[in-house]
Amino acid sequence: MKRFKKQEWMVLGLEAVLTLLLIFGYKNTMAQKLYTWSGKVESSVNERKKGVKENDREGQGKEGGEEEEEPQDKKVAITFDDGPHPVYTEKLLDGLKERDVKATFFVLGEKAKEHPEIIERMQEEGHIIGNHTYTHIQLRSTNREKFRDELIMTNQVISGITEQEVQYVRPPYGTWDKKLEEELNMFPVLWNVDPNDWCTGNTNRVTKNIVDKAKENSIILLHDCYQSSVDAALASIDILEERGFRFVTVEEILFE
Repeated sequence: MKRFKKQEWMVLGLEAVLTLLLIFGYKNTMAQKLYTWSGKVESSVNERKKGVKENDREGQGKEGGEEEEEPQDKKVAITFDDGPHPVYTEKLLDGLKERDVKATFFVLGEKAKEHPEIIERMQEEGHIIGNHTYTHIQLRSTNREKFRDELIMTNQVISGITEQEVQYVRPPYGTWDKKLEEELNMFPVLWNVDPNDWCTGNTNRVTKNIVDKAKENSIILLHDCYQSSVDAALASIDILEERGFRFVTVEEILFE
């Protein structure tokens, strides 16, 4: 084994002391840095917690949290054919008035003549009144003149009550001749939601057919001569309004 001289032992001891000092100093420096870094992290976390609490308090000031987005305003028109009926149309008008909803009625001339007071009420309450022929005649190649005459007769009945020109027509079964638009200066109004309310008395089924099919700018076809149709119409209005739909008359769908 090598023997170290006294001077060599002193050098080795000095080196050992310096090494220990360096190690201690490094640990102390790292500990100081770690402490500083930990303090910053804790401060940052506390700031975030404080911010969250303040946001929560602000949210509680807005009636329980962030305000929900307003439902999109989607227009839809609800229309009724074959009236006026002395019982069911009156019930329907009551429900529409209660909900502040305007509809479009395509009336038969012969029934309008029998119940002018209902036509007057429709007008007073802001609904549109359209022509559905006089006797619900369907246009065919063999009866065009008769069909045209029925439209003219119905216009005369309606305008005689309302003192206003009739602009809109719903041809029974959707059969139409575009030449009549220029001849009579009338706009045909068809539909794109048909719940087939005329062939069922099941209110829930009719309601489901309406609310499942309704979209932006839909025109809904119903008939105001059945109790089930009236009930389904009012139920559908309530549901669709909750879904962000706004009920308008057909002219807003056709021309806006």
